[in-house]
Amino acid sequence: MALGRGLGELLGEIESAYDDNIGDSNNNNTNEIDISSIKINPHQPRKIFNQEKLEELSKSIKDHGLLQPIVVTKRDDSYILIAGERRLRASKLANLTTIKATIIDIDDSKLREYALIENIQRDDLNILEIAYSYAALLNEHSITHDELANMVHKSRSSITNILRLLNLSVYAQQMVSSDKITLGHAKIIVSLDEKTQKTVIDTIIGQKLSVRETEKLIKDLKNKKNNLKEKNNNTFNIESLKSIANKLKENDLNVKITNKSFNISINSQEDIKKILKYFS
Repeated sequence: MALGRGLGELLGEIESAYDDNIGDSNNNNTNEIDISSIKINPHQPRKIFNQEKLEELSKSIKDHGLLQPIVVTKRDDSYILIAGERRLRASKLANLTTIKATIIDIDDSKLREYALIENIQRDDLNILEIAYSYAALLNEHSITHDELANMVHKSRSSITNILRLLNLSVYAQQMVSSDKITLGHAKIIVSLDEKTQKTVIDTIIGQKLSVRETEKLIKDLKNKKNNLKEKNNNTFNIESLKSIANKLKENDLNVKITNKSFNISINSQEDIKKILKYFS
């Protein structure tokens, strides 16, 4: 998608929009609009909302009203939500039929960018939603991690570490998103295979392991796996040697098996001929 302008300018435009319009309930562009006329931005990266926090916000809205309006853009007889999905959901829980909204004018081509940046700049977005937002920005604008870091005021290492979380299994991502495991836990299991990730996560949750305890668990699992692999390799070698030795013994050869090898006693030219049969 051709933007026509750089992402940096877009960021500035969004900040300006918030300064000029968003959060100012007395703004001329702020109106009470019908909740049923609002559609969710199809490019909204946020997929998970904490139900308990939504209910708390809903109660607050009932008691004190909506202090900060949502942000929408007009489309024919309806509106598309730009910012404030939590407030919208909470207002619906409060059984409100109208909601205070700031109406701004933006092109359809900017809906994705506004949704991504608005979410990244909000504190209540969970870490995986931020990761998907970062990935979308990188893909949409073909920018580097360094450039993105400068634009969203994060360190490059922070950007890279957050993006690594997208390599987590689906199960692991669900546990991170639902706060069953922490970001610290997620960082140290991301390099594990899917099956091991589940084993470790279930143990973290079941035994309430700290990050340090989880590191020890992973180390123990890796050592156990390496020991088992070595044992299997040794068993394979010895069994293979036994099979070869038995065939040689059938030809009246004197064979002795040691650790990972066997010795053949050669007592005559005939013994050599018997051995050479296996190499011809």
